[in-house]
Amino acid sequence: MRRTVAVVTLAGLALLALMVAPAARAGSGPDKPRDIASAAWTNPGYWVAGSGGGVNAYGTAGFYGSAAGVHLSRPVVGMAATPAGRGYWLVASDGGIFSFGQARFYGSTGAIRLNMPIVGMASTPAGLGYWLVASDGGIFTFGDAAFFGSTGAIRLNQPIVGMAATPTGNGYWLVASDGGIFSFGDAGFHGSTGSLRLNEPIVGMAATASGQGYWLAAADGGVFNFGDAPFYGAAPGVGRAVAIVPEPWAGL
Repeated sequence: MRRTVAVVTLAGLALLALMVAPAARAGSGPDKPRDIASAAWTNPGYWVAGSGGGVNAYGTAGFYGSAAGVHLSRPVVGMAATPAGRGYWLVASDGGIFSFGQARFYGSTGAIRLNMPIVGMASTPAGLGYWLVASDGGIFTFGDAAFFGSTGAIRLNQPIVGMAATPTGNGYWLVASDGGIFSFGDAGFHGSTGSLRLNEPIVGMAATASGQGYWLAAADGGVFNFGDAPFYGAAPGVGRAVAIVPEPWAGL
């Protein structure tokens, strides 16, 4: 059976899971991602990116292109939107970057021999740069994205699976599959699930608008909140969760 995506809205959050896809907005292109890699929000809509480079746009999110017709050396593993929501970047596991709409290309690791694959990315608040993170916690900076530290030289219990930037752009968090949190720059540590026995691994994280908290999402739809991140609920049984993203207008 073809794996598609369900978006479960939890007040100011959305949990993406592999299940039955909602109908894409007309004109969003023929991509229809098979294996969901990542997602990004705009107001009020969102994009879903597949590992093959396909992008679907929902709600008012504009379709600006995709890498579906491109021969990819490695699968797409992450996505980030520009602050204005008029473009987005896709990143492949080799660090190759694909820019669409108003998203500019600031560099990539596509030509670099990586110790470990890229697993995610985050845009700076100005949209003039981005960070890439590898599964060993190595950080690669481009454009106006500054380097605040990494776990590249640390022996991790579990691999890094995602990252989130602070609202100022002067820090970021990395999250491992056991829910361990690593804070850099002005990113405060507000707690983790690193000492908990999880039913399923953590698959991603999202920061609050204030930067004083964050949510972690597990593959079974479990949601863990820390700092000023309120608990809106979880989505057990909806399918295999792959990402968690905050609605950018929520709480503003």
